[in-house]
Amino acid sequence: MREVARGDRQAFSTLYDALSPLVFGIVLRVVRDRAQSEEVTQEVMIELWRQAARYEPTAGSVTTWAATIAHRRAVDRVRSAQAAYDREQAQAAREHTTAFDEVAEQVETRLESERVRRCLRGLTELQREAVTLAYYQGLTYREVAQSLGTPLPTVKTRMRDGLIRLRDCMGVTS
Repeated sequence: MREVARGDRQAFSTLYDALSPLVFGIVLRVVRDRAQSEEVTQEVMIELWRQAARYEPTAGSVTTWAATIAHRRAVDRVRSAQAAYDREQAQAAREHTTAFDEVAEQVETRLESERVRRCLRGLTELQREAVTLAYYQGLTYREVAQSLGTPLPTVKTRMRDGLIRLRDCMGVTS
């Protein structure tokens, strides 16, 4: 390990050959996915290379040190994968709720539209024509008057009376 700590590539190559099967086995038992285990094994071996100067022979053998690092990295990978899965599930749940809210909103809009149509049927023909032209076709009162060939004050009166009847029918309070 002293030679690896000094940057000796040959010493690291020997260390790699000796420890990588053990590290891979430990990681594979925790991660349970071969491709992920290979990645974690590479990360552990790079960490051993970078941290070689920190190795304390009095704390345990190189094998024990490598096994400890491998196990910790493997557990970190599993926790990270679980956290990512949990985030995806939470996002899917939020999207599902949003879809439900959109359906509820569409149903409510349809019910409200049906209610408006029912109340429009309760208006006189003249009121219904004026309200329909103004609110569904976007005409101004003056344009409604021209379209119906009716004086503007008459259209305004029909509109006012029609809107009051719609408000009452729909149960809207002022």
